[in-house]
Amino acid sequence: MAAVFNQFNLIVNDMEATLRFYRRLGLTINDTDPEWALLHRSAVMPDGIELDFDSVTFARQWNAGWPGRARGGMGVLGFELPSREAVDEVYEDLAGAGYNSQQPPFDAFWGARYAVVEDPDGNAVGLMSPRTAP
Repeated sequence: MAAVFNQFNLIVNDMEATLRFYRRLGLTINDTDPEWALLHRSAVMPDGIELDFDSVTFARQWNAGWPGRARGGMGVLGFELPSREAVDEVYEDLAGAGYNSQQPPFDAFWGARYAVVEDPDGNAVGLMSPRTAP
């Protein structure tokens, strides 16, 4: 039986800061019951993939081994943008809003325009255009 990837839980220190970042990136994150608002939120994603944001407090309820603080560095969360120009525009918007840059936009060897910014917890967020023929 093969496992099927369908969910990613990003553990965050500051839910409101995280929501501001990912909404600015263009994700739809619906409001929820106020009791859950600072513990768990979900982004609306295509193809049945779940991208959930969980507070450190909530993560400890379902993962007893979770450390005391969220920390970035688990890899790169990749987001496709519709064009090379869109990569530049979204990067400039996020960097201009004070989010840290790991990699300014460049024409990557694999044929896409690519950049990396950090979310509020230091997680790398990749911004990539469609690939074009070299």
